Amino acid sequence: MVLRLSTLFLRTLREDPVDAEVASHKLLVRAGYIRRAAPGIYSWLPMGLRVLGKVEAIIREEMAAIGAQEVHFPALLPKEPYEATNRWTEYGEGIFRLKDRKGADYLLAPTHEEMFTLLVKDLYSSYKDLPVMLYQIQTKYRDEARPRAGLLRGREFIMKDSYSFDVDDAGLDASYAAHREAYLKIFDRLGLEVIPVKATAGAMGGSKSEEFLHPTEVGEDTFVRSAGGYAANVEAVTTVVPAEIDYTDAPAAEVKDTPDTPTIDTLVEAANRLAPRPDRTWTAADTLKNVVLAVDLPTGERQLVVIGVPGDRAVDLKRVEANIAAHLPVGGELGIEAAGEEDLKKHPGLVKGYIGPGESVDAAVLGSTGKTGLTYLVDPRVVAGTAWITGANVDGKHVFGLVAGRDFGWDGVIEATEVRAGDEAPDGSGPLEAARGIEMGHIFQLGRKYAEALGLQVLDANGKLATVTMGSYGVGVTRAVAALAESNHDDKGLVWPRNVAPADVHVVATGRGTEIFDAAAKLAGELETAGLEVIYDDRPKVSPGVKFGDAELLGVPTIVVVGRGLADGVVEVKDRATGEAENVALDAAVAHVAALAGK
Repeated sequence: MVLRLSTLFLRTLREDPVDAEVASHKLLVRAGYIRRAAPGIYSWLPMGLRVLGKVEAIIREEMAAIGAQEVHFPALLPKEPYEATNRWTEYGEGIFRLKDRKGADYLLAPTHEEMFTLLVKDLYSSYKDLPVMLYQIQTKYRDEARPRAGLLRGREFIMKDSYSFDVDDAGLDASYAAHREAYLKIFDRLGLEVIPVKATAGAMGGSKSEEFLHPTEVGEDTFVRSAGGYAANVEAVTTVVPAEIDYTDAPAAEVKDTPDTPTIDTLVEAANRLAPRPDRTWTAADTLKNVVLAVDLPTGERQLVVIGVPGDRAVDLKRVEANIAAHLPVGGELGIEAAGEEDLKKHPGLVKGYIGPGESVDAAVLGSTGKTGLTYLVDPRVVAGTAWITGANVDGKHVFGLVAGRDFGWDGVIEATEVRAGDEAPDGSGPLEAARGIEMGHIFQLGRKYAEALGLQVLDANGKLATVTMGSYGVGVTRAVAALAESNHDDKGLVWPRNVAPADVHVVATGRGTEIFDAAAKLAGELETAGLEVIYDDRPKVSPGVKFGDAELLGVPTIVVVGRGLADGVVEVKDRATGEAENVALDAAVAHVAALAGK
């Protein structure tokens, strides 16, 4: 049926919404595709649902092509499965929890690993039933502290999540590879450039993990790549570790009075004044900065951790969050921030501005125990034999020549510092360059984490119970709509790729004579009969300028104007993307537009 603007549930806006920060948010609201219901929560209007439906259709076709079968779970889920996997606690404040009238606990699903696992456990019991791949397109909920950028970071969103179930790791590898290829095809069909990058598994768990990032300046994710083909999310980048140094002949460490040097800059200035080097000047890279972080655990406990990093490197809290779970007693969603004054007061051994490696330091070197009682982690660049200028855990004092492995040790090594452009790629493929992107998809080799927690086992070929191994694969569906809008617009409005556009052609009737509207209505009907999806602006008392503005704002690929040229038997056919227009004979217009649309 032809969509007539006179009756279509649509109102366009001339001004940007006040809360909109990025182009996709501004234009999707202004063009009447979505409307804000609450922070991070949006209603989908008829035009928006048409685009959303086309994105979903492409995803369904590619999932069917690899043999995945669609199911649909509820969004309101019971607490018990999430308790079994410990995620009820691990998610912390990141999920919406609620109680029913009887006091039973529920949550609005952030993901559905548990439900997929229990469904397969309920129905399958033999290796002959496997492999199987199941997926759904369903609404998810996350209690984002700061929802922003419209559909790019919301509290309610639609995601395609699929799961593979295999009896062995070789099967998981095959399922993972199939999904990876399907994702590349999905994004290619959507017209979205994506770069698969190495990623961390985070709270999902598992081993191998990749993100599909769409490069754009408004993206929240930073990733790096090299000319040689390496690509990774910054959270997953590993440092090129320097070789250990023989410290047999290294001079003894020495404590020096360094008053009024609480910062790296003041410390470097003092070092060059108090202990000048014969070969070069001291730099921030010669110092060991000990950063105190406060970690809010899902259990409600607040734990302090000290991380030793080269003084010329800043700590990246996202990298810390992605990598610190292995060094803590519990996993899950963690809140991480710089320790505050109140945190430091509870640990007198932490002398602000002069913090050293702590109780791992040889007491004889410092002349005091310097005990902090805290977990001490170091950057991978802190290897045995490296010598540092660092805090002495005494106000106004630093220790010079403190040798790693000889004078101090550590509880673990963590990737915690910023990744810089120019750093070497860990695979030796050259220096890294940084870019920003939107995470469009994420695939994981979950392994047996959820199967073990929920008892998903099948009888293998030998009649013995085997724990099923799983993969998890997600695509942000509503986020894809936002990313498409972000990458396909100009200063006049949206410019949809043809395969996701809400219609193939936008017919505009401009003029006052009934013959123009009659001809436009007839053309719109003929275009629909030819298999095209048609929007027809039949509003009788709206000026041509407003109609043209709305057509450009809505972003349908082809615009056909029926107006003054009708007297000469022609209509104007305009390409929304290029702005190029041509006059086409009215009796040839249907065939011409159908050819443009590939019909």
